[in-house]
Amino acid sequence: MVVSALNHTVKWLACGLLVTLAFANEPQPNKRSAADLMDAVMWSREPVGGPFRLTDHQGRVRRDTDFRGKLMLVYFGYTTCPDVCPTDLYQISQAMGLLGASAIEVVPIFITLDPKRDTVKLLSAYVASFHPQLIGLTGSEADISKVANLYRVFHQKVPVSGWLRYTIDHSAFIYVMGEDGSYLGFLPPGTDAQRIVDVVRPFLSVKNR
Repeated sequence: MVVSALNHTVKWLACGLLVTLAFANEPQPNKRSAADLMDAVMWSREPVGGPFRLTDHQGRVRRDTDFRGKLMLVYFGYTTCPDVCPTDLYQISQAMGLLGASAIEVVPIFITLDPKRDTVKLLSAYVASFHPQLIGLTGSEADISKVANLYRVFHQKVPVSGWLRYTIDHSAFIYVMGEDGSYLGFLPPGTDAQRIVDVVRPFLSVKNR
């Protein structure tokens, strides 16, 4: 499992997400807490990942099975995220460059948690600013909620003043999924490109390591 970065994750949890929870709205019925979901991911206490059917940044329907035979780096966020999302997506993009020819075996995927605003057109421009292999996925709010639940992603709208009207508190793991769609592990937010490469490379075919 990709859990050697656990100490960094725990530190991030203490410094970041618990602060978020301090000003979050009252818990909604049947909505699990961030701490509960992160605990499930960090300690592999529940299955992570599963089937999805979403729309990509080119307007095509994409299923998880479309990516069989390749490693998936799955990241959840939203295009108006001010810092964490673009920073992590940049590192994922840099890692793809460091992988060289073996990057053909890896599919980086960005799944929006804000489908209301993140349209196909907006996603297309957004993912293009990071890496040509990055795939952006959106769908109905129900579709996004379903896949987020499968990946144990915490996400919650938080009202703010100004033109945005709301932002989204969310967990920010990089999920590493195997060629058969199985969950291999996670990397915490802030993981640099070289560390991503070090984690991914052992899962690549021998000729591309």
